[in-house]
Formats: sequence, structure tokens, C-alpha cells
Amino acid sequence: MRRLLYVMPGQQELAKSLFAHSDFSPGNMELRHFPDGETYVRVLDDVAGADVAVLCQLHRPDDKVLPLLLLVNTLRDLGASRVGLIAPYLAYMRQDKRFHAGEGINAKYFAGLISQQLDWLLTVDPHLHRIHKLEEVYSIPAVAMTAVEPIAQWLRAHIKKPLIIGPDGESEQWAARVAELVDCPWEVLTKERFGDRDVRVSLPHVSNWLQHTPVLVDDIISTGRTMLQAARHLQDAGLAAPICVGVHGIFAEGAAQEMQAAGLRVVTSNSISHPSNQIDLAPLLVSGLKQLLT
Repeated sequence: MRRLLYVMPGQQELAKSLFAHSDFSPGNMELRHFPDGETYVRVLDDVAGADVAVLCQLHRPDDKVLPLLLLVNTLRDLGASRVGLIAPYLAYMRQDKRFHAGEGINAKYFAGLISQQLDWLLTVDPHLHRIHKLEEVYSIPAVAMTAVEPIAQWLRAHIKKPLIIGPDGESEQWAARVAELVDCPWEVLTKERFGDRDVRVSLPHVSNWLQHTPVLVDDIISTGRTMLQAARHLQDAGLAAPICVGVHGIFAEGAAQEMQAAGLRVVTSNSISHPSNQIDLAPLLVSGLKQLLT
């Protein structure tokens, strides 16, 4: 069966690597906007009977979802046998409960929308908190890969004597799993709260690690505040400026520039296109595709 991959704007670099590592052929389409802002989609291939995937990272999703769904429905209308979504970054996972009266549970609603339109979903390290597995909200086959191994590969190739550090308690699982694969030590920063605004952050056993390169590891870098604060505490303790590694570089406005101004080296995966991308997710995604398509 022919396999075609259609690439939404902003994912061209990751797409190149996916084509190199998989048996998907590039899908050809025209995607543009009419003067009134409506989306125009035209599929330029014969997709009848083809197994089709669409690559679309969903950071800042509201401008991406409607064109995505118009493409998906066009592919179905033209006879594609199956249409799946590769979303390296998956949106609408944070609002996973009703925090205040009158709110919606957007994670559930978005999952329902995607499940109605597509046959399968592949993503990387979604923000799972109260939802523990994608299957709890997605009714289609949904595979969530983890970037722990690609991160570890990058560290083994580029960093001598790393010390993996989780910037807070929530990142402990990341620090431990990455360190195990790299075969290096790890720590998690601890917080002591003395008042509403008086918080002391410390690194246990700091004297043991003065000859190591500290590496802060987390799944998402958004405002960068967590890593900036952690970096300051590490440097105050006598360690070198840490390398900051994140799977998804969301980067709120000015965040990347602030981290660079602080002397921090920032490394992310290519789930979201950004100059900090150094970790290629294509082999990981191909592994996930084998789970879904075999």
C-alpha cells in the first residue's frame, strides 16, 4: 500500500528526517488563504487507497486545527484508506479538569474532535497529569512516545561528565530516566518554603558535582522561569552555567532571548521548529509509526 505524508507549515526540517527514516513518500498539496482569511486546500496526488499521515505540530493550535481538519476531510473524500496524525507536540492537554465553576474540560473536547476526524494519533511526551494515558480521552489508537532516549543519545555525544538535574519535583522522573540511559549521576533541586515569597532552592550534595557539567532536563520550556531560577541557584552554589534541555520548546515571547542573555545553552527537540533544535525525533516517531501501522 502506498504511504503518503502531508506536511503542514512549520515542520519541514522534521519532515526531511522522517522521509529519510521511513517508507513514506511526500504528499503534494496547495494550502493557502483566500483574501477573506478562509483556508483553501487542494490535494495534488491520487490518494485513492493510500495510507496517509499528516505531520502537524499543534503549538499555538487555533490557527492550525481548521486547516488540518479541512485537509483530513479532503483526503478522506478523495478516497484515502486511512488518515492519521503525527503531532509531535499535542495541544489542549493542560485543561484536564474543571478547575473553576463554569469551565470546560478542553482536553476531553479536543480529543473527541480529533478522534472523530482521524484514524490514529502519534505524539511525543504529551502533558499527562490527571489524564494518565491518551486512551482515557482519545477513542482512536493513540501512541505517546517519550524523548528520553533521543535526549540521552544527544548527551552521550556532546557532554562530558554530565550531571542530570531536575529543576523541580515534577521533573524527577525525567532526570532519573535520562541519567539511567546516559549512565551518569542525577539530582533534583529541593525547595524549602519559609513564607509566601521566601523560597530557598538547593542542590543536595553539591560538593560532589563541582567537576561535572550540570544539565537541566524538562519536558516543556515555556516562560523559562523555572530553568532560569534553577540555573542561578546552581551557579551560586559554585557549578558552571547549566545546559538546558527540553523536549518541547514552546518559548513564550522573550523567553529564549532571556535564557541566552543569562548565558544558558538551550537545546530542544525538533517537535517545534526553533533555532535551539538539536535533537531529532524522526527515528523515535518512525518507531511509533511501526506500532500503529503494522
